Amino acid sequence: MCLATADYFRADCVASRNFSFHLQSDDQNSPNLRRELQHYATRTFIGRSEIVVDGGDSGTGWDKMNGKEIRIEFFKPLDEAFALTKKILFQPFDFTKWCVIGFAAFLAHLGAGFNFRYNYNRNSNWRDIPRLRNFADWLASIPHPVVVFGAAVLFVIALALTIIFTWLRARGRLIFIDCVAKNRAAIVEPWREFRQQGNSYFLFSLLVGCGFLLVAALLSLPFMLPIVRGVTFLHLHDFYLISMIALWGMIILLAVCAWILIGHIMVPVMYRRRCRAGESLRRAISLINSYPGEITLYCLFWIALAIGVGVIACAATCLTCCVAAIPYVGTVILLPVYVCLRAFGLLFLRQFGADYDVWAGITPPNELSPAQVPPPLPSEA
Repeated sequence: MCLATADYFRADCVASRNFSFHLQSDDQNSPNLRRELQHYATRTFIGRSEIVVDGGDSGTGWDKMNGKEIRIEFFKPLDEAFALTKKILFQPFDFTKWCVIGFAAFLAHLGAGFNFRYNYNRNSNWRDIPRLRNFADWLASIPHPVVVFGAAVLFVIALALTIIFTWLRARGRLIFIDCVAKNRAAIVEPWREFRQQGNSYFLFSLLVGCGFLLVAALLSLPFMLPIVRGVTFLHLHDFYLISMIALWGMIILLAVCAWILIGHIMVPVMYRRRCRAGESLRRAISLINSYPGEITLYCLFWIALAIGVGVIACAATCLTCCVAAIPYVGTVILLPVYVCLRAFGLLFLRQFGADYDVWAGITPPNELSPAQVPPPLPSEA
């Protein structure tokens, strides 16, 4: 234990598991000294620091801060995510609550979790399949203007569905975070509360999607131009095309992973600070630049979790005779997985400070602060 005194403040620094420090003051009007003491705690101890200011009759307030040197853990947030999932979904078990939170998870992943599989045999010819041959003959008999018009209509419908799904997914991600953070089953209230943030993230997602398609198209020119021009495929050309396609695929994969990571940080920041997409993007990039090693390990940890989730999803699909593959129904069946993964991400991010802690400012009903506890009755005094 160490004792530091200055002006009106007396600091009793007790290093504990959470590196907590108790600051007792006789005067609350010394902000400079408070900052100095907090800065000392930040520089001296590694980990999360909690400053408890005891102001006598004025009540007790909590000021959570995180130092520049912090210890980031991976398995502890995962253990806490398991415990939180158990508390939300099973203590007690409520089927209605399960379905409502499942709908929030369904909106949060709308259009992003569908897998289509087709086994293609290279040695077979599509003309050997009667149905495909009949369809090709029927399509060839239709006038070309009708085919072009039909393709344009299908493109517009697909584009409209993509925009709608993107909008719903942007709103659903904030709703799902609200369900996990507040341990409640609500759709309408968070839908209205986070309307501004959801619409901002939706427009930002559309802008990123358009830019992504434009960049992908430009990067595909080195290997698409020879194909369009009908270049004779010699061995040199084959090697060139294969190399360009492989490089293009790697760049696109890295860009997709980067966007997933940034979006994974942006949405909790928008929920925590009630800010727009631009500010949350700056904070997400700042966090990645400040902790590149920790964020890289986080991505690798997520890849390992994704492989495990894929195995669980395949097993659930087989055990339920493909019922788990039905939209929304599969989300409800696998809801513990969705909640656990979302809770893990939120619990991991809260280690970087209050700006990334979605639980900051949320007081559980059974954990009221001393300022919120009603005073005792005169007979009990």
